[in-house]
Amino acid sequence: MSKKVPNNSTVSPSIITRDVVKLEEGTNNLYESISIIGKRSKQISTKTKEELNGKLSEFASSVDNLEEIFENREQIEISKFYERMPKPSTLAIEEYLEKKVMFRKPTNG
Repeated sequence: MSKKVPNNSTVSPSIITRDVVKLEEGTNNLYESISIIGKRSKQISTKTKEELNGKLSEFASSVDNLEEIFENREQIEISKFYERMPKPSTLAIEEYLEKKVMFRKPTNG
């Protein structure tokens, strides 16, 4: 079973065993590949968090009315949508394996 994510790719939400040989193909170094995936995962996470905070900020009110906060169904649906999304690390791994992640090595000198 796979979920549709906003960037129009299909990613399985379940845990998958990964072939480490495929992960190190782009860099010839597993640890470097994992570092790149980790950095991409953080980028995805930050972007998603900013997007969610932007959508939820529309619901912010200057009056502290607890009934209004608990009864806001649209806000709850937005939150549930983001909870069901695949984890940023899963998306980053898929992007890396599909060669959609651009990276470069710094030059010495």
